[in-house]
Amino acid sequence: MSYAKPVQAYGQAAKAGLSGRDLEAAVLIQCAADLQRAAMSLETDPKSLDEALARNRKLWSILAAEATEPTNPLPQEVKANIARLALFVFNRSLDLLVKPTPEGVQPLVDINRNIAAGLRTRPGAA
Repeated sequence: MSYAKPVQAYGQAAKAGLSGRDLEAAVLIQCAADLQRAAMSLETDPKSLDEALARNRKLWSILAAEATEPTNPLPQEVKANIARLALFVFNRSLDLLVKPTPEGVQPLVDINRNIAAGLRTRPGAA
């Protein structure tokens, strides 16, 4: 399994001057788009879903590990929520490997897009 695509997405976002929250949001959006494309081409290219799911799991592994670091300043409740979301992503991904369906992919797309939108929201901005 190759992790080149998520690494490449991080690299491209970093070159664009993104860092921190914006970088994470950009990679989440890229993974959501990859998952959406793979779901739409499931009948003609089933392997693309396996690849998109693998990239998304890798991303969520990174996000969960980072968020649950003891030195991470996030509130404990937020850390726990990220860990629960990551667990959902992993479980749904495994379900999709066994029984791939376009509608089964949609919750993963929605989670990535919603988390990205939250990351792009600036605290204190009204």
